Amino acid sequence: MKIIKKETLINAFLAAIGGFICIGFLSYLNMSIDGSVWLIPPFGASMVLVMAVHESPLAQPKNLILGHVLSALSGVLIYTLLGQTFYSLGAGVALAIFVMMITNTIHPPAGANPIIVILGGKSISFIFLPVAVGALIIIIFAIIYNKILGRNYPKSPAS
Repeated sequence: MKIIKKETLINAFLAAIGGFICIGFLSYLNMSIDGSVWLIPPFGASMVLVMAVHESPLAQPKNLILGHVLSALSGVLIYTLLGQTFYSLGAGVALAIFVMMITNTIHPPAGANPIIVILGGKSISFIFLPVAVGALIIIIFAIIYNKILGRNYPKSPAS
């Protein structure tokens, strides 16, 4: 049986608390403001990155915001052109991967955004709220929370 180090347990607990606070806040907004969507499932995965592996390039603010926005935009574009079909879902994810790779903004949780957009028949406004605003809230929270904990987030370019 492997013994878990005290430091590992503390870091895991603090990361979990951070995820609870931020997703709880977005959930509160989602449930309190009629007609507004503030929370999408990929944000849970984004929280794992910014809390548990905050120094990863995939967790950095540029990747988080642009990954989510560009992927959602990919979904809107494909939905507009092809509607809701099995091939539009594949094309939406494919375009999101392509765009994130060529812009160096890979954020794996954002790969789900085209599926949400196409299955939900979402319009361009979805890119603003919940995607861009929610991603920005996550980034602001992650910067503040990680700074309070003395963690290096966002990772400085020289690091």
